[in-house]
Amino acid sequence: MHRTSIGTWAYNVGPYGAQPIPFDEVLAKLAELKFDGLELGGFNGYPNPQNHPTKDDRSALVEKVQRHGLAFSGFAQDLWSQKLLNTRDTTDYKAAFKENAQFAQDLGIKGVRVDTVQPPTIHREADYDDLLKRLVETWDWCIKTAADHGLYVTWEFEPGFAFNKPSDIQRVLDKLPHENFGIMYDTCHGQMVAVNGVRQEGKKETLKGGQLEFISRLSGRINHIHLIDSDNTCHKDEQGNDETSAHPPFGEGVLNFDELVPALAKEDVGHDWWTVDLCFWPEAWATTEKCKAALDELNKKYG
Repeated sequence: MHRTSIGTWAYNVGPYGAQPIPFDEVLAKLAELKFDGLELGGFNGYPNPQNHPTKDDRSALVEKVQRHGLAFSGFAQDLWSQKLLNTRDTTDYKAAFKENAQFAQDLGIKGVRVDTVQPPTIHREADYDDLLKRLVETWDWCIKTAADHGLYVTWEFEPGFAFNKPSDIQRVLDKLPHENFGIMYDTCHGQMVAVNGVRQEGKKETLKGGQLEFISRLSGRINHIHLIDSDNTCHKDEQGNDETSAHPPFGEGVLNFDELVPALAKEDVGHDWWTVDLCFWPEAWATTEKCKAALDELNKKYG
């Protein structure tokens, strides 16, 4: 059986951005629902290197989480304010990454999440090979820094960020063959990238075999798993434009988890966590219990 967690960003971004669910309430609810842990989103007031600057602060946080019978399944660091692809000088990005890596290490977290920060429209503004070089050179440094802190790095590809075609993702992986770097496979992002080809610049690229083909292509490089449904739509930004994948609760989308989960369960990701992701879902707090029940059923069948 896999240990179960949920991303806490579901409760402090998007519809909850203005009034986040207090972190202590999140811990209490996850404990009540018998989650094994939480995946920490370190932004918008939730624990992060800035509001937990000392070793004592971080030790107290670990103790608090443990008192609820919970553990950390990973860390989504706040790098969204940084420049990654839209600059030739990524010094600030690297410094922020290193600060977050130390924070994760102090909390005993083993995996840290990254994305490509800038939207896919940046491919209209700069040469593809130049952007790829910037990404690879910066992430190479970050991955090695993570290794120095005993961490693995997991890339959450999304339709809302650059390098969002299946071949893009494979190309980046091929250039970064580090053992502690791999893909976060999120089932809703997999649907929007491999099946729908949403927000891809230039010629749309999808896979005939859909997500199962995508998982097969990425096999051996998947090092983190997020499970959630997809209704083949994107979350909308404030102007009503597609932003990134919608994350509807289990049973409110089109995914066949009896196909997807066995394929993902075969992957040796290096740990035993399965994580729910309700990012941007307007009723995430109310549907958490439903999602935990669905995850438990998948765990019984395929865990």
